[in-house]
Amino acid sequence: MAGHGADEHPHGADRLCEAGDRVYSRAVRRGRVPRRDAQPVPCLLELALLHPDPDDMDWLVPTSPQEVMTRLLRGMHDEVSASQRRVGSAVAAVEWYAGLGRQVRRAAPGAEGPAIRVLDGLARIQAAMDEATQACTTEVLTVQPGGIRREAELSEGLHRALALRGRGVRMRDLYTHVARHGQGLLTYLELMGDAVEARTLDEVIDRLILFDRTVAFIPANSDRTMALELRHPGIVEYLVTVFERLWRLAIPLTAPLPDTGIEGISHREQSIAALLAEGHQDAVIAERLGISVRTCRAHIARLSETLGAASRTQLGVRIAQAGLDGPPPSAASPSPSSSLSVPDQGSRTAR
Repeated sequence: MAGHGADEHPHGADRLCEAGDRVYSRAVRRGRVPRRDAQPVPCLLELALLHPDPDDMDWLVPTSPQEVMTRLLRGMHDEVSASQRRVGSAVAAVEWYAGLGRQVRRAAPGAEGPAIRVLDGLARIQAAMDEATQACTTEVLTVQPGGIRREAELSEGLHRALALRGRGVRMRDLYTHVARHGQGLLTYLELMGDAVEARTLDEVIDRLILFDRTVAFIPANSDRTMALELRHPGIVEYLVTVFERLWRLAIPLTAPLPDTGIEGISHREQSIAALLAEGHQDAVIAERLGISVRTCRAHIARLSETLGAASRTQLGVRIAQAGLDGPPPSAASPSPSSSLSVPDQGSRTAR
C-alpha cells in the first residue's frame, strides 16, 4: 500500500490530489467515511489526514483541519531556508484547510479533537509520540513490560529523554524485576541522573506512557503496530490511578528485593510458585514475569528440588505447605485507605 501511494500520489498535505481533496472534504463534512472510499487515495492515510475510527474499524475519521494547519505551519518553519518555493503553495493550502475548519465550527460549535485516536503504523505512532514529547512540560509516567530492556531500544529513545530532562521534566518508570539484570537500563538511568526514578514489580500491565496527565498511549494490538492516543480526561485519570497504585507497590530500583525467608528460594521463584498455585501454564508465567519459558522451567526445577517434590502435583502441595502460594513480600504495604484514593503530589517518594 505504501509503495502504491508513493508512485501515484507523490504529494504532501499542502497539495492534495483531486481525488484526495474530494474524499477528505467529504470526511470533514460528514465526520467519517467508509474505509473503502479511501482505497483509491492511500495518500490520505499515509499523510494521516484520515485514520481508523476506534468505534468501528470499517470507517475512517478525518484529522481536524486545524491540526493539519498546525502541522503544515510547523513544516514550513523547519524547511523555509531550503524550500522557499513551497511557501506559496503551503499558505494557499492553509487557507483552504481554514475554510473547511470554519465549516466544521459552524456545523458543531465548540467541537474538540477526538478523545481517542487510532494510530495505524509505527511511523504514525512515533510521530504522535514525538509531538507529545515536545509539548510535555512537567511529568512523564511509563510502564515498561517484558524482561531485560534491549540497549538498542533504550538508545533509540535516549535523545527524547535527554530533551525532556533538559526542560526539567520529571520521569517515573515501572519495570518488571527482571529488568534489574540489564546493563542497558542501568546505563540509561545513570545518564539521566535524578530526572528519572525507576521501580520494579513482579509483573506489570501492558505498555503505558502518560504525558503531563493529559495524554496517554497504549497498544491497540498484540504486535504493537497500532496504538491508541487517549485524551479523554476520564480515561487518562483512570490510567494515572492505575499507575499510582502500582507505583506504591513497586520496589525502588536502588533497593534490593525483599528476602523470601525460605532458604534456597529466590524472590523470583516465590513469584513463580504463587502463579503455579493459581494454575497458570509455564508460558503464561514466563510472559507475565518477563522471562523466557526455558528460564521459567529452570526455576521450577530448582523449586521442585528445594521443596523435595517429585512431580508437578506434589510441587503444588509443597508450595502450599511452605506458604508460597501467596504473593511475594513487597517493599511497600499500602494502608487500607490506599485502595480508595490516588496519592497526591506530596505523598510521592522523594527523588
